[in-house]
This record gives sequence, structure tokens and C-alpha cells, in this order.
Amino acid sequence: MEHHCRVLVHLQNMGPSGTPSGFMSNGPPAPAFQAGQRFAPPGSSQHQPPMGAPPAMGPPARGPPQAGAMRPFMGSPGAGASQVLPPSGMGQAAPAFGGPPQAMLGSVASPYAPQMPSQPGVPPMPGSMPPPRMYGMPPPMQNQMTAISPVIGQTGGTQPGASKIDPNQIPRPIPSSSVILHDTRQGNQANPPPPATSDYIVRDTGNCSPRYMRCTINQIPCTADLLTTSGMQLALLVQPLALPHPSEEPIQIVDFGEGGPVRCSRCKGYINPFMKFIDQGRRFICNLCGFTDETPRDYHCNLGPDGRRRDADERPELCRGTVEFVATKEYMVREPMPAVYFFLIDVSMNAVQTGATAAACSSINQVIGDLPEGPRTMVGIATFDSTIHFYNLKRALQQPLMLIVPDVQDVYTPLQTDVIVSVSECRQHLELLLESIPTMFENTRTSESAFGAAIKAAFLAMKSTGGKLMVFQSVLPSIGLGALAAREAEGRSNVSAGDKEAHKLLQPADKTLKDMAVEFAEYQVCVDVFITTKTYVDIASISVIPKVTGGQVYYYHPFSVVSDSVKLCNDLRWNVSRPQGFEAVMRVRCSQGIQVQEYHGNFCKRIPTDVDLPGHDDKLQDGAECAFQCALLYTTVYGERRIRVTTLSLPCTSNLSNLFRMADLDTQFVCFLKQAAREIPITPPLHVREQVTNFCINILLSYRKFCATVSSSGQLILPEALKLLPLYTLALIKSAGLRIDGKIDDRSFWINYVSSVSTPSAIPLVYPRMIAVHDLDTQDGNGSIVPAPLPLSSEHVNDEGIYLLENGQDCLIYAGNSVNPDIMQQLLGVPSADQGGAEFTLQQYDNPLSKKLNEVVNEIRRQRCSFLRYFLLTPSALVGMAFFWYLIEDKVPTGGLSYVEFLVHIHRQIQMKMSS
Repeated sequence: MEHHCRVLVHLQNMGPSGTPSGFMSNGPPAPAFQAGQRFAPPGSSQHQPPMGAPPAMGPPARGPPQAGAMRPFMGSPGAGASQVLPPSGMGQAAPAFGGPPQAMLGSVASPYAPQMPSQPGVPPMPGSMPPPRMYGMPPPMQNQMTAISPVIGQTGGTQPGASKIDPNQIPRPIPSSSVILHDTRQGNQANPPPPATSDYIVRDTGNCSPRYMRCTINQIPCTADLLTTSGMQLALLVQPLALPHPSEEPIQIVDFGEGGPVRCSRCKGYINPFMKFIDQGRRFICNLCGFTDETPRDYHCNLGPDGRRRDADERPELCRGTVEFVATKEYMVREPMPAVYFFLIDVSMNAVQTGATAAACSSINQVIGDLPEGPRTMVGIATFDSTIHFYNLKRALQQPLMLIVPDVQDVYTPLQTDVIVSVSECRQHLELLLESIPTMFENTRTSESAFGAAIKAAFLAMKSTGGKLMVFQSVLPSIGLGALAAREAEGRSNVSAGDKEAHKLLQPADKTLKDMAVEFAEYQVCVDVFITTKTYVDIASISVIPKVTGGQVYYYHPFSVVSDSVKLCNDLRWNVSRPQGFEAVMRVRCSQGIQVQEYHGNFCKRIPTDVDLPGHDDKLQDGAECAFQCALLYTTVYGERRIRVTTLSLPCTSNLSNLFRMADLDTQFVCFLKQAAREIPITPPLHVREQVTNFCINILLSYRKFCATVSSSGQLILPEALKLLPLYTLALIKSAGLRIDGKIDDRSFWINYVSSVSTPSAIPLVYPRMIAVHDLDTQDGNGSIVPAPLPLSSEHVNDEGIYLLENGQDCLIYAGNSVNPDIMQQLLGVPSADQGGAEFTLQQYDNPLSKKLNEVVNEIRRQRCSFLRYFLLTPSALVGMAFFWYLIEDKVPTGGLSYVEFLVHIHRQIQMKMSS
């Protein structure tokens, strides 16, 4: 499990009395090994480095992994993974709601605040604020909303055709160049978090950092009816091993000795700042289930005059929202596993000829030094084409010995003990082998790929320990276990014939690979797949293995050894050095009155161990607080067993206006982005677009109906906190996953990426950032390295300009037909973009403009924690059209509305529903 592990937890208010109150299903296994960080290492160079992915922050033992492929494997009380219930439908219409709530709307800050350079050596912030003693609601804010007018031909609005919406008036993300300092609680109240896409530094003053856990609404509705009326979703985005900002205080490690951490004896919730001590500290009341427990004798402390324990501020578990407990023996069913890294390399003819094999070997060779140091770090290597080749790396041998497994149906592993050995024992053999593999297979004529058999054989070698399996794959698996047939040509003909079933090509071809993946997860093996290809490889089928085992898919298409080798190396380096851990299991607990409905993410779902909670009243109390706690049990790369506990306590409200005022736009949007990704393979694209649009309409309709103070029907009224929701909804409708003319593999990769993407990475994926780079030397950056982004509209792209557009994965550089050749030469090293070609690599030249561009690019890489792939595009090239696909504010010839038209459409739909 890794930094990359993100789990979306859908919540629901409990129903009428008679329904059990409290937490129902327990947290699922977190995905094993994945990542996606936001901050680069302190002190990174401003010049373009040969390797751009940031190294891991701080000592990995201190900042451990994120949730990984989890399975319940401990026998301790309350340990176990939870069931993921079937996904619910999207965007239902809101029922009528009585009572005139007051409108209390807060403004939302913008995405894309460029991040300030990391500051090496910034000392941790001293102390922390005392946790809350009493709960309360934040003071009312002024009624804030956005009204857009006039709209063409609206009933009761302006005259038909009189005018259009002013494009300068429509909401767009507003960049902020300053770093936000965020205290998680203030004055005994939860502080709403800053936007996920902004640059912020957190001080944990009782609630966990929003990096680790964010809620879609920062006040919890007291009843299920109130939530349904709002049209919004109640969900948590959980990323327990998220990368902290370099200036943030490290998470404190707490060791309770042999007795283990203090827990509620009923619900097994962990001690946290919101548990209330009574009877002079001799007992405590659980904030999750309300049960009163005896305080262990050796943990007793008297209470002060304020009712808090006198030692509360000295004990991290009583004043911090995130702590890490040292796990005792009862949390282990075996000794903590070693850190095992197994590399599996495609050496089929296509992989060798495109340079993918050599690029993989070179990348592995460069990152061996980044593996955790010590005798517990083990490594193994195998190659495969139509057969599988293991290598004995024992030091006693003069050179690595190849061991061939010819049977790709009934797979086995030879000499299991010699295939995976300690890095310290085999370093020289390893380097020698990696240098020689491309030469050994340079004349191969074997075009088949036994991908399924190869990963099964590697798994058998790792089965006794578990670990990370990293596979480099270049062609469609065509032989042996889990072989696949080409489906893309069939998909294209289906689309052109108007076949309504074409979306089924986004589903796995069969269950073979899924069944293998479930077995891998059972034995703590996580699989990452690096797809370096120029052809169709059926990502829909292959990606099942990383998804179930908590891994990740990396996709380089069309693979170019010139432009992609450095990114491949950077991706691999970050994969092995980011915060991560092994054999993880995660559980989420909630206060009574709320239950977990379903989980989404990259992990293996296990049978739940249900927790019986008291049947207290099922309505949350207005003004009280509702708590969520995520407990992640995992092994660090250094073999330490830890429990990372993150706790978030939010106020409850019976006021609908408060829900809209405290909505978290980014998390709310990412929640239904992930729902859309789940629907795309099983639902025709047109229906998914309708669901997404209706989700947006229902939220805005509810706000207009029950909370808005403006009465004119000629205006589109948006709650301030959600004013960008229509823009993001339109961006999703036009995204790669919903483009029926897109390649099947491109869409499958998008779906897979979205399923585990973090909130800060999800927003730019659908709403990219575009900046002008031809005049970087004259732009005023407002104190930030990256210039202010331009609206995603062709009106802001002219023929004399050069523009950079990035979405966190790819970076398109678009040069107009009339660009000054001198500027082209200075920036990109070619007089015309037509000479750049597919093999374009961004370099730094000896002039101010080029240096400025490289500073901007490195800052973007740091913000995205991604090296990015670069493409140079021109209007004359067919691929140049790809740039305009991302300009989501424009009208699309195939029928996609412009942003202004979409706002008009949304307004009309709201008016129709209001009048009916």
C-alpha cells in the first residue's frame, strides 16, 4: 500500500428507527502500493534535472505508506477489511423540502494555486492548540452566491435573443499565488479545509489534515431526508499515506508498550482527541459509539478545571487528528514481511525493437539505489516472451544463471530461494544482468507474449513473502494463461456502426486475470504495470490486476524511446521511493447515526466483520459533532508494524443552507467523477453524460428552490461554494473517458487512473491548465513561477502564440502557424514546430526565455509529482487537434455545448423543474 492509495468511502444517514445505528460495514483493505504525491523534495534544482520525479520526502519510516491492497490478516480485536457494497445510482432528483432556511454561503478558493518552493530544514511547528472541549457551529456568514444573467429567451427573463451571457461574467478558477496556513480546528470548531488544488500548510490542532481525509460536505446533515434534498453526496476521500508539505510537522509515533493503544471495548475505535474523560479521568466516553469504558490504570490522569485531562496537550493521541501507534504482537499473524521488489520485463520482438526493453532495464538499473537500505530488502528479476526466464542472482555464481520455464499454461517457479535475494548480496550481478538483457534478446524473432503466465510465475516466487511486482509490458498478451485477443478493431467497427454495446470493450475480456489478482492480494503481492507500447494491449483486461492488488497502471503510448525513457525512469523511481508500506488493512468507523454504504478504490474487497453498535436514536443532533476515524494497519519498508489513525470530527446541521455553504467543491466533484468512471464500462456514454448533467442540475435546483434569496427567474443562481460545478461537469462530459471517438485503450487507462486518483490530481485531469509561454519573459507572475492560467477557450489562443497545456499526466505545447521563428528557436530549439516531430524532448537553451520555460516546467512537475510527457503540436498536424479537445469552453462540432451554452441549458432545465 502506498502514498497512492486513495479510497472513496460513501456514507449515509441511518434510516428510521429500527435500523441499527452506527457503523455497519468495516473498512476494506486499502490498495497495496500506489502513489500520487503533490510535493517535490526540498531544495530541488530550478534547472531541468535529468530525473524529474521527486524523491520520497523524509525518512520513509517516519512518513509511511498510504493504503495498500489490504486484507484482514491480523487476529486482533476489530481487525478486518470491510465490504464494498454495490454502487448506487447517480444524481437522483431532490424531493421537496419544507421550511425557509437562511442562506449562508461561503466563497470557495480556486484550484491551481501554484505551490511555493519547498523549504529545506524548516523546523516543525511547536506545540499544538488544545482540542475542543465543547462543540459548536461556526458563526453565520453573509449570504454569498453567484447570479449570472441574462440568459437567452428565458421565461420571465430577458427578451428572446436579446443578449447572451457575458463570457467575462461566467465563473472560472481563480489562481492564488499565496500559501494558505490551515489550522484544522480553531476555537473548538472544525475549520473547513482549503481547496484541494491550492497550496497549503496544515497545523493539526485536533482534526486530521485534509490531505489524509476530506469530506464532501464540512457539516453533516442531521437526517437522510436533508441530504437527499440537497442533491449532494456524503462521502469521504481517504488517503492515509498522502505526502505532507515539507513544512508540516511530522506525524507523531506513539508506543503504548505491550498493552497496545487504548481502544473502545465495544466498537474498537482508537483513542482520539474527541473521546470525553469523566469521573476524574477514571472513565471515558467513546465519540464513535457512545459507550463508557474504564480508563486503563496505567493510562489514568486527573482532569483539569476545564474538564480535559491535564496531560492532553502532551499526548499526541489526545490533541492530534493523525497519530501512528506502534502495533503489538496481537496485530500480527506472522513476522512483518521483508521489502521485496520483483521486476518482470517483456523481451518479445516488439519490445526489443521499439527500445522498450532497453529503457526498462536502464530505468531499473538507475533506481536500484533508491530501494530501502538494509538486509531486509530483497530483489528478483525475470524476463518473458513466449516463455519465462528467471535468473539466479546468488553471489557464489560468476554470472547470473538463466532458468527457463517453457510451460505457460501450468506455470511453476524454479529454485525459489535463489530467484529472490538480498540486494546487498547481488548488486553487481544485478547491474551486469540489466546491462546484458537487451543484447541477449536483440535478435529475437519471438513476437508472442505470455504476460499472464509470467506474472503468475513471478507471484509463485514471491508467494511466501509478498511484495511489489513491477511488470514492463509492450504487446497484447497472446499466449498461455490469461491470453487475450485483439478487440480494438471490433470496437471501432461497432462505434462506426452505431453499436450500443461498444462500451463493453471497456470491460475485462474474462475473469482469468481477476481471479489471479484476488489470489495475489491474498498473499500480499501488489502489481504495478508499465505499459510501453505503440499498439493496442487491452488495458481494460490488464488493469484489473493492479486495481485489485492496490497497484497502478503507467501508460506510455505511443512509446518513444527518445522522449519517454526519462519519464519511465522517473515514474519507476517515485514508485519505489514514495511513502509506502506492505500487508495493509484499513477500516473506517463513523459516529452512531451514520454508516458506511460502500467503498471505491484500488483494493481487494474482503468479507466484512460486522460491528454491533447500540441502537441509539438514528437522528444526529443539530450542533453536536459527528466523527469519522480511519485506521490503517501496515508494515513499513523497514519491517515495523504500525497503525496510522486519522480522525475527523465535523458539526451536524439541520439547516440546508449550511450544507451548501460548507460543501467542498473539489471532493464533491471527484466523488461523482469516480462514479462516472465506474458507469462508463457498463452504460452507454450518452446515458452517463445525462447522469452527470442531472447530478449537477439537481444540486443547483435544490439550492435555487430552498436557499436562494434572488427571485428573478432570468438569472442562474449558483451557491458560492459550488459555482464551478457546471464548468467541471462540462469538462467531465468532454473528457477522454466519455469520448466515443477515442481509442479503447486510452479510455480504459483514463477509467483506471480515475478510480484511484487523488482530489488534487483529479481536477486538472478534467480541467487542465493552459498558459502562454511565448511571452514568459514579459509576464508578471504575481510572485509565482507559473503564470496565471488562461480560460480553456480558443478565443485565448492566437496564431502568433505558443501555449503549454498540462493535465498532470501529459503536457501539450502548441505553436500557432505565425509564431516568430526566433522565439521558436529560443524556446524549443527548432525554427518551426513541424520540425519537432513525435520525438520532441524539452531542453534548456542558453537564453532567458528557455530558462524561464524550464523553471515553469519544473515547478509544474513538482506540483503534480509527475514528470509529464511532452508533445509538440501544430495546427497543420492531425495530432494538433488533440490540443483543441482540451479547450472545454468551446463548442464541439460533434455536438458538445460551449460553456455559455451549457450554463443556458442548465438554467432552462432548472426553470422547467421549478415551474412543474
